[in-house]
Amino acid sequence: MTQDKSQDAAEAGLVRVERHGRVAHILFDRPRARNAMTWQMYEGLATACDELSADAGVGVVVMRGIGGKAFVAGTDIEQFSAFSSGDDGVAYEAKVEVYIDKVERIPQPTIAVVEGWAVGGGMALANACDFRIATPGARFGVPIARTLGNCLSARNLKRLTATLGVPMVKRMLLLADLMPAEDLLPLGYLLSITPPEDLDDQVSELCDRLLGHAPVTMRVTKEALRRIGDAPEVEDTDLIHACFGSGDFARGVAAFVAKQTPDWQGS
Repeated sequence: MTQDKSQDAAEAGLVRVERHGRVAHILFDRPRARNAMTWQMYEGLATACDELSADAGVGVVVMRGIGGKAFVAGTDIEQFSAFSSGDDGVAYEAKVEVYIDKVERIPQPTIAVVEGWAVGGGMALANACDFRIATPGARFGVPIARTLGNCLSARNLKRLTATLGVPMVKRMLLLADLMPAEDLLPLGYLLSITPPEDLDDQVSELCDRLLGHAPVTMRVTKEALRRIGDAPEVEDTDLIHACFGSGDFARGVAAFVAKQTPDWQGS
């Protein structure tokens, strides 16, 4: 029975927090599924964000996936199998928005350490951080036009275009390109591409640099930038409803779970 509970916990995944001095590490711990986010993990992330945001003893927050093969490989697709209408998609995007918003609202500087994949929801989480460091060959993208047939909220598209620009976002969303870290470094999207053996030292150096800066200056600057990005809001409920309520989305989820190629029909 204990073993069954342990296996269930491993399948559901965890979001853990480790502290090293004034640096807090949020760890996505579901390596067997490339850290794909379950609702339990999203809730764990929300709790971690709330606790660390209120902790004056924390100066920097680092986010990283366990296992060395992925930061976060999106939302667990099995959770989409229960969707029956566009209303489910609207509710899902609103729910995910809460979690991404919590990452954005962390007042301390945030660093995403990307090894392997940052895809879908993982791309959104890494994008919501202030800085990103990647290992060689790391991949970033949102290939849902090829895989699931769903869509992103206008808010998340706005976040991506703010950091990457419209042409790159179109490559990721319409062409479903998974962009290598090497292509994103010249855009300023990544601070560095660092070999795995040097990664911990690189993260420590960046944390030390940030810890030496004025916390209030960084906090108010982050909040001002967040407010600029928030306005004006775009109405997108009808678009999300149409996409998640389509037959193509149901076909995409079923095909993904069955490891088959979707038969897109445009409706």
